[in-house]
Amino acid sequence: MAWSFLSAEQLSAALRAGAVTSVELTEEAIARIEHEDKVINAICVPDFDRARAAALHADRALARGEDGPLLGIPVTVKESYDMAGLPTTWGMPEYRDHVPTEDAVQVSRLKAAGAVLLGKTNVPLVLRDIQSFNEIYGTTNNPWDHTRTSGGSSGGSAAALAAGFGALSIGSDLAGSLRTPAHFCGIYAHKPTLGLAPTRGMVAPPAPALPIDLDLAVVGPMARTARDLTLLLDVMAGPDPLTHGIAYDIALPPARHERLSDFRVLIIEEHPLIPTGSAVRAAVNRVAEALADEGAHVERRSALLPDPIEAATTYMQLMLSNAAANLPIDVYDRLRTHAATLCADDHSLDAARLRGMVLSHRDWVAANHRRELHRHGWRQLFAEFDAVVCPITPTPAFPHNHNGGLEDRHIDIDGVEYPYFDQLVWAGMATMPGLPATAIPAGRSAEGLPVGVQLIGPMFEDRTPLRLAELLERKIGGFRAPE
Repeated sequence: MAWSFLSAEQLSAALRAGAVTSVELTEEAIARIEHEDKVINAICVPDFDRARAAALHADRALARGEDGPLLGIPVTVKESYDMAGLPTTWGMPEYRDHVPTEDAVQVSRLKAAGAVLLGKTNVPLVLRDIQSFNEIYGTTNNPWDHTRTSGGSSGGSAAALAAGFGALSIGSDLAGSLRTPAHFCGIYAHKPTLGLAPTRGMVAPPAPALPIDLDLAVVGPMARTARDLTLLLDVMAGPDPLTHGIAYDIALPPARHERLSDFRVLIIEEHPLIPTGSAVRAAVNRVAEALADEGAHVERRSALLPDPIEAATTYMQLMLSNAAANLPIDVYDRLRTHAATLCADDHSLDAARLRGMVLSHRDWVAANHRRELHRHGWRQLFAEFDAVVCPITPTPAFPHNHNGGLEDRHIDIDGVEYPYFDQLVWAGMATMPGLPATAIPAGRSAEGLPVGVQLIGPMFEDRTPLRLAELLERKIGGFRAPE
């Protein structure tokens, strides 16, 4: 039997029943990687010797009657996580020999849960792209169409899952870096509530692995089924034992509902700052129709939705303020000079990004206050709705585009070009206020490419969008292996 595309839940049941061993699963995954990854290039740092040893250890534990949520399951890890003895480069050539001596907290949790770690997956330079390529490890191709990107920055993990290289992976998300690759590759991913899963050890070299509470950025699970997302999130969630874990335990509330008919859902298919491509609009509407068909309460508009234009502007300012914090002073001064030339009435996203890169602390505090007002607005909305369905990006996976700087690129939406980074407004809808969002497959484009949507839920109620994802998977179908 071929095991490569079964869910982690199915593999775990087979392992406990003695139908397969972890060594067999691991050898099949390694053989598949060695054969298929030559053209996909998802696994940038293989760790097969230690994986084989871990699989043997898992089989012995199973034979003793031991158990664990991921015991014996082959998984992969995004390159940006520290794994003792393996390079962590974030795609930066000057750190190609940077080898941490300790595991990231999430890697430690995977190991404690019994997972077999196959290796690390590819990323863009400094994780700052919607594609995954760098000078050290090259370009990751989309398993559905090798001429197109797998997304970024967790593009290697999404491609690995779509290609059957392990049952699970862990990634991170600041600008859709979990959700966009899932959308492009036809898999599932979950951006947890901000702060739910600790990020220590998911750090750019040569910085030390400190228990820092990141702004906007999260770490989260990726899988081929919605139930597997919940399985992996339960391993990842919970405070860092060095800080909040000293005093706090985690107790996520259950999903608000168990049946599709009970859900109250707001559908958003258009953004005032960027159009939605036809393929993505069709996917959003397919989910809306499935919900309505099951008797869910579906609305297309609500006065409670926080202003999407202000949300996008605030998101860009907060994100770019963070990204520019470590720029050399001469670069920062040039940006500040450039920002000073902007017209006061220039409210474009380009202007918001430039202003964000030179944001003063005074202005950051003002932007953060706007964020808190938006969070309060979302609380009011989620008193009337249980989830919001909306796009992840305006298009399916686009052709590889490595030309020029990020600010010089464009995205083609049904034949019209728009600034490359403007497509991030959809990612920012959940990221800026710190809300949980689950990416699910929702159909195919005319070219046969996967198209996904995101299900945004209330803060710290991650189980609600995850449960909705599981119910929709049963209704409209889920992951399908590339042909």
